[in-house]
Amino acid sequence: MFVRTCSAVILSLFLLSGSAQAQVQLQFQPPQTSFRSLFKVPDPRGEFVRLCAPHMVGRWAHPESVCGCLHDYAAATVEDADLREALLRGISETGVPTIETAWVPASKQSEIGPTFTKIAKPTLQCMFEPATNQ
Repeated sequence: MFVRTCSAVILSLFLLSGSAQAQVQLQFQPPQTSFRSLFKVPDPRGEFVRLCAPHMVGRWAHPESVCGCLHDYAAATVEDADLREALLRGISETGVPTIETAWVPASKQSEIGPTFTKIAKPTLQCMFEPATNQ
């Protein structure tokens, strides 16, 4: 009789611990992520070139290198982050340096003209002399 009682107690403890474990597993579900996504770092330059290059096809022999040059040299001369983002947006959407006033805070809209003056030389170098900037 003692053996039956001990067996029943052990069996009930085993069953209870199993259901408690199941409850814990149901409560905590770690996010499902792939191994590759853990090491994937956003690449703003690559995304810019991907968006820009289709606008350059037909205009230039190497659209990716022109877009990369515009990102690395022309846009890099613009110190202000808002103006630089607006310039990159304009290039990636149209294929030419463009800044819409709606893309820039009102306080910085007067700086759009001087920004184009500043990027003129590196932009022309990227478009007509891309080999010297690579």
